[in-house]
Amino acid sequence: MPIDESRPFIPVSIAVLTVSDTRTAADDRSGDTLAARIAGAGHQVAARAIERDDADRIEARLRGWIADPTIDAVITTGGTGITGRDVTPEAFDRVLEKRIEGFGELFRMLSYAKIGTSTMQSRALAGVAGGTYLFALPGSTGAVKDAWDDILMWQLDSRHRPCNLVELMPRLQEHLHAAE
Repeated sequence: MPIDESRPFIPVSIAVLTVSDTRTAADDRSGDTLAARIAGAGHQVAARAIERDDADRIEARLRGWIADPTIDAVITTGGTGITGRDVTPEAFDRVLEKRIEGFGELFRMLSYAKIGTSTMQSRALAGVAGGTYLFALPGSTGAVKDAWDDILMWQLDSRHRPCNLVELMPRLQEHLHAAE
């Protein structure tokens, strides 16, 4: 994937949320993996938390981070499956202003090459709310690696060509200024 070294790297401030009824800070491998990759790419882990599989709690955490002007993006891991306790997409639906449909499609396409038809069980998704990017990843360490290494690392790098999500950040709330 082309990186244009003549362009400046712009670090992104990213909050990481693990959604799980069983994980703790001591055994949150997917959250640890994601945080390490974020920092390793030169970005800042602005906040980190674990929430139970509860749509109200997930929504409240997302809304708090969306309202924080120092957070550019939120990446969640967990709760994107199809069981009764998996409610991360439902919490996202409560806060998203716009969906980034291509993210889930691309994630499942890349995942298919590794886990075959089991990828259809993932409801990975992305969108924008309050000028903040939101990404919901499955809870497995492998899924976190795939999403970061194959999609997010590139799209959250301001030097990626032909385009990237970072260069759009200043324009995410331009609809608020259109009425002025």
